[in-house]
Amino acid sequence: MLILTRRVGESILIGQDIEVAVLGLKGNQVRIGIRAPTGVPVHREELLTRGKAGEGQQGGQAVGQPQDGKDRRSA
Repeated sequence: MLILTRRVGESILIGQDIEVAVLGLKGNQVRIGIRAPTGVPVHREELLTRGKAGEGQQGGQAVGQPQDGKDRRSA
């Protein structure tokens, strides 16, 4: 496992198509944004271990993906 340190506003790039950005910190929680091609599934690990990821309540949409497809990250 690669372990990196990032500050709010900094990103990590995975390949050429995936970006993981640190958007904010609040207590012991980190708010992250993930930008990936629509064909790349993005799921929270706890949902996969409970067997709730996939088509279910999200209607086939990746968890956290904006409904209108627009980027919600502020510049």
